[in-house]
Amino acid sequence: MTHKTAFVTGGARGIGAATAAKLAADGFAVAVVDLDADAAVATAEKINADGGTAIGLGCDVADEAQVNAAVARTVAELGSLDVLVNNAGVLRDNLLFKMSVDDWDTVMAVHLRGAFLCSKAAQKHMVDNGGGAIVNTSSVSALGNRGQANYAAAKAGIQGLTRTLAMELGPFGIRVNAVAPGFIVTEMTAATAERMGITSEVMQAKTAEITPLRRVGQPADIANVVAFLASDNAGFVTGQTVYVDGGRRL
Repeated sequence: MTHKTAFVTGGARGIGAATAAKLAADGFAVAVVDLDADAAVATAEKINADGGTAIGLGCDVADEAQVNAAVARTVAELGSLDVLVNNAGVLRDNLLFKMSVDDWDTVMAVHLRGAFLCSKAAQKHMVDNGGGAIVNTSSVSALGNRGQANYAAAKAGIQGLTRTLAMELGPFGIRVNAVAPGFIVTEMTAATAERMGITSEVMQAKTAEITPLRRVGQPADIANVVAFLASDNAGFVTGQTVYVDGGRRL
């Protein structure tokens, strides 16, 4: 493929790291972007060791100056910015009466403000390049999930942002889509199990029982769909949210 560059937020671990590795394997130079700068660098080094091209960048996606600096450094070091994967996310789960304003604001800042800021910064370069692709990470929780009023609202907002940006950026050759993962085995879901007082293995088994495909998802399951949406093979796909959940809805 012609040299292209992908910018993956929340790229140090889990779905983000799997996505960065998959895009690198597909020939993209990758900026691995994460709040944890050391982890981002470590993930990028692994990609480089495996034969890819990557840099690791520390960035708080809710901070406009940091986002603009990370995008500028990516273009300077890797030559362009053709694909943006808005994957950075956090959990602050609680029932409404226990949820603090900080719980709400933190989740909204990372998921929605972060996607907005990164998309705004990236689209300038994509317009100049004559096109590009943005892939946002939503969730099955966008349909509603007990104890996740903040997360569900943010992930539903991601879907609205996706449709709107597809309308605005389509005339410039920029496609905008979203993936909505179901249960994926990550550090985040393991932490959720711990908060519930059960092991990650028990949670995975219970979830698999009520999933039509009778298994839980792996980060690679999401990375493969993101890679498709980022590729020219999805050249006439925009404004869509693809649920990758093994057939399960919450």
